[in-house]
Amino acid sequence: MSELSEGFGASVAVEACDVADATAVTELVERYGDITAVVHTAGVLDDGVVESLDAERLAVVLRPKVDAAWNLHEATRHLDLDAFVTFSSAAGTFGTPGQANYAAANAFLDALAQHRRARGLPGASLAWGPWAQEAGMTGTLSEEGGRRIARSGMPELSPEEGVALFDAALASPEAVSLPLRLDLAAFRARGEVPALLSGLVRVPGRRAAAGGGSAAAAGLAERLSGLSPAEGREALLEAVRAEVAAVLGHAGAGAVDPATAFKDLGFDSLTAIELRNRLSSLTGTRLPATLLFDYPSADELVDHLYALLAPEASPTGPESLLGELERLERAFGELEVTEETHRQIAGRLEVLKSKWNALRSGADGPGGEAAGTGDGSEFDFTEASDEEVFELLDNELGLGDDR
Repeated sequence: MSELSEGFGASVAVEACDVADATAVTELVERYGDITAVVHTAGVLDDGVVESLDAERLAVVLRPKVDAAWNLHEATRHLDLDAFVTFSSAAGTFGTPGQANYAAANAFLDALAQHRRARGLPGASLAWGPWAQEAGMTGTLSEEGGRRIARSGMPELSPEEGVALFDAALASPEAVSLPLRLDLAAFRARGEVPALLSGLVRVPGRRAAAGGGSAAAAGLAERLSGLSPAEGREALLEAVRAEVAAVLGHAGAGAVDPATAFKDLGFDSLTAIELRNRLSSLTGTRLPATLLFDYPSADELVDHLYALLAPEASPTGPESLLGELERLERAFGELEVTEETHRQIAGRLEVLKSKWNALRSGADGPGGEAAGTGDGSEFDFTEASDEEVFELLDNELGLGDDR
């Protein structure tokens, strides 16, 4: 405020007004009848996949843009304005994963500028790319978020670049301008170019790249088919961790804890969609937008993906049992054991050991002799319930005092 008044000699007044309220806007305009320009810059984010958007979440984003801009248009169209400017976003032009509501709101601003121009009124919509600033919509981005934006092919604008592009856009005869930076090399590196930029960014080997995802998926499936279930799951886990690291901007897969929830790793709706897209290419499977919500950690996600990629693997085969034992052994080191927990798990392990021994020829019981029931008859482990086996162990292994 002081910069405007002292540096440029402007008369500055601050008004509290809900510009989404048509009556409030009309009253504001009437108080300042000599208005010569309108610049609308408001915007609110509420990102989420389409399936998660309801009327309330749409209204939160549409109201400060659609309602407010239309109210300003209606309240000032009788005035001889020099400029009517709205701050839109490139999301309304290119579309951005997880921002359907925001893209729709900005597309309206672009259309409003065209609407005003068609009626002989001034109108300019500036569909901005991201800005590098400590406040505003990108002000809360982490360093990793900034790197992700840069990798997307649209690096952030500095305030100086933004001001210069603002002046250039107002001087343009076009109703809609896109003041943004494009990193063509980043688009080429990604191999994914928005359709609107296909004439500007050429990706070498386009046809080969188009089938790259299928080739990668076939290679992954072939690799997994040559591994045991336990080895296959570990290989898939490393691949998934590598994709997670790439999305979050980490140096490598080692920085990703497979047991930590994705939201605790720093994922939001936009990065969740990016990871879903990368995993769809990796696996050759169309995965749902809610993938990271349905399987909230890398461990859980890999279990799901492995079942999709290797459905022929038998969950009851010897290799699978060995894999489960390996996971169980790892779990031992992570468990905080109390005396009661130790007693319960020890009993359960004895049950499993006895059942496993019973599968040997002759249904041998513990110690190489047939397990007895106390009345001279043999005990059938294959038909017995856990409680019946526990009772046998109480009698034969002396666990009765501990239960």
